[in-house]
Amino acid sequence: MVRLQVGDRAPSFSLVDQNGRRVSLADFHGTRLLLYFYPKANTPGCTRQACSVRDAAESLQEAGAAAVGISPDKPDKLKQFDDKCGLRFPLLSDPDHKVAEAYGVWGVKSRYGKSCEGIIRSSFLIDEDGYVLQATYDVKPEDTVPKAQEALV
Repeated sequence: MVRLQVGDRAPSFSLVDQNGRRVSLADFHGTRLLLYFYPKANTPGCTRQACSVRDAAESLQEAGAAAVGISPDKPDKLKQFDDKCGLRFPLLSDPDHKVAEAYGVWGVKSRYGKSCEGIIRSSFLIDEDGYVLQATYDVKPEDTVPKAQEALV
């Protein structure tokens, strides 16, 4: 599995969000982007992570950054998640996990003593020109925003 490093060009993507709108990495040219991958909408860890990103929206915006979450969930499930939590930022559907693979976040993980393939919770800070400023693999839900904020300073 390829892991992105600081200075790498972020893999491009174009996925559908919770509202059926296509969102691409190119849409964020000229702004920094906190891009995070999470395993499954409406689960405790993913809810904590998404709500922390929502709660930090103003400080991220002040630092010139937008936020986007990506999971294998279908858009209708992402819409339910957004409606329930009032997230107000794009949640992108990557059901075939091609974007997750490009970012090195799809792989074998251990859960409750069993191995399975899935999303390895990770976050990336991407600069205005599409290069990786920070890559954090195996990030804890509560560390996603603080780690991004450290790199935004």
